[in-house]
Amino acid sequence: MTVLPNPRPSGRWLLTITIQAAHADDTRWNQQLAVLRSVSTYDPVTQTWSTRIGVLDVPTLGTLQTLFDAARTFGTEISIEPEQVPAGWPGPSFNSDAELAALLIAKTDERRPLGQLHIS
Repeated sequence: MTVLPNPRPSGRWLLTITIQAAHADDTRWNQQLAVLRSVSTYDPVTQTWSTRIGVLDVPTLGTLQTLFDAARTFGTEISIEPEQVPAGWPGPSFNSDAELAALLIAKTDERRPLGQLHIS
């Protein structure tokens, strides 16, 4: 399941992706964890995986595709929420809705729904 974000905060912001692994037998569990490890980090306190996105480029689209594939293959739950850039954030961040909209238009194919992006 993918949960769509609430309206974003003002100023510089990121998309925070929180991932809840689906229950599975040992083999599928290990396969799922291998996929999640490749694109996110684990928080033992919340028992969730997470990653942050501040730019939509080819590597980031690859991360999103990996997460959508995990959701489709394993039933992994993925939530995306906007958040203010935390103090000390070393990476890029979004500055405006227009910036994000322009990137989405440039990177998507109108015949393909989000989550089925083709990356060449």
